[in-house]
Amino acid sequence: MRLATGFEALKFALGVMITTMTDRRSLLRTGAALLAAGTAAPFARAAASSTAPALDDPTIVRRALALHPGLYRYLSPRGFERRMAQFEREWTASPDLAQRFLALSRLTAAVRCGHTQCNPFNQSKAVSTALFERPTRLPFTFRWLGGRMVITGDSGAMIGIARGSVVERINGQSPQAMLDTLVRYARADGSNDAKRIAQMEMRGTEEFETFDIYQGLLFPPGAEGHRTVWREPGGSRRQALLPTITAAQRNAAHPRRDDTGPLWDWRVDADGIAVLTMPSWVTYHGNWDWQGWLTERLAALGGAKGLVIDLRENEGGTDCGTFLLERLIAKPFKPLRYDSRIAYRQTPAALRPFLDTWDASFHTLGESAKVDGHGNLVVDGDGGEDATIPAAPRIPVPTAVLIGPVNSSATFSFARRVKQAGAARLFGTATGGNLRGINGGAYFFVRLPQSGLEFDLPIKGYYPERPQADSGVNPDIMVVQTIADIAAGRDPAMTAARRYLLSR
Repeated sequence: MRLATGFEALKFALGVMITTMTDRRSLLRTGAALLAAGTAAPFARAAASSTAPALDDPTIVRRALALHPGLYRYLSPRGFERRMAQFEREWTASPDLAQRFLALSRLTAAVRCGHTQCNPFNQSKAVSTALFERPTRLPFTFRWLGGRMVITGDSGAMIGIARGSVVERINGQSPQAMLDTLVRYARADGSNDAKRIAQMEMRGTEEFETFDIYQGLLFPPGAEGHRTVWREPGGSRRQALLPTITAAQRNAAHPRRDDTGPLWDWRVDADGIAVLTMPSWVTYHGNWDWQGWLTERLAALGGAKGLVIDLRENEGGTDCGTFLLERLIAKPFKPLRYDSRIAYRQTPAALRPFLDTWDASFHTLGESAKVDGHGNLVVDGDGGEDATIPAAPRIPVPTAVLIGPVNSSATFSFARRVKQAGAARLFGTATGGNLRGINGGAYFFVRLPQSGLEFDLPIKGYYPERPQADSGVNPDIMVVQTIADIAAGRDPAMTAARRYLLSR
């Protein structure tokens, strides 16, 4: 990967996002690795001064979070102080690495920002090995439906549990009680709990699944495995001692697509409906000409009856959304504007040795910021959204976009703009992200020297020009998958979208 390509991809605003979420994590992991290896010059991190006063980890956490542009978007100053005091007590009470990781994760989750987290992809090898590679994983994939853990498949252990089975107990715990605990560690924006729940599903799409990490630390199995009770789709109640699996076994059972080549699938079915499946927008790891690939296929849509764009497993990546929107609209469209705010003029000198980044100018990002009428520091240049102009080849057929809670940054932004423009119909369930705005655009990787832990700190916050709901983007047509759908292998959102397109 060319270094400039990856780091250019980190520069996004809420409406025209370049990178984000899982894909952002992948890129930030690359950037962090380059920084640690000393290969990121001239994007070098601030060097620690031998004369700089020592700061302990809790002090670094407190001072770093003061740089967060969305710290008080959902927390009051008093509420943050309560959370911080609790974190400091927990940190002091236990020197255990796992307990400190959990305490820091609870604190970052309390900010209610989808980009503030103890990023598993940015931890040191020692931390990753100690915390994330334990042989504690469940041997199946699942979704949460109404608080019920519904099995969707196997994870290579050949356990023979039917799809659509509902887990009733795991090691004596009810899945609902587990979920109630797990969501306290989930990163999501504002009150968008659907995103928190989606993070705690086991989909088999990530090297490190959020559920696997926190289940392994909070609800580890016994030495013999997972004592599991479940009810099959036909109603029979079963129980068994299921084997645990390792991270390597999980990943081997769910290999991910090579992200240096075509990332998407395209087909035109016998009924004339074209289906574009886009599980990721991470296009910057290789030289794949994604724009040429899309252009070729969109130009051949003339004989089709409709187009379905399936984004349900896609958190984001490169801003492919603007490319698509330009071809969905018939006239220029200007979306809602979001201002870009920052919380500091300069980062404190004593804190800089602990703030990794790829661009030293981030330490003085607020020097040129303007003060708005409410006393906020506003950065010019990337908060507003320019008009989107129609481009060729225009998509000539009615279009449906399938969305869900995984969509939380670039895909969230695309869904928001599609709905505002009326450019296509949205099917599925509400997205992740938040209409009140998110935080991102530029980052510090905060590294705590005593514990060795890291957390991601976004330093730009995007705020809408008009008040917005504390929620993701709702679909035009709500379609919720049921347990019976999972058991039968049905995809009701796809079915509803196709039915709509064929009726046009």
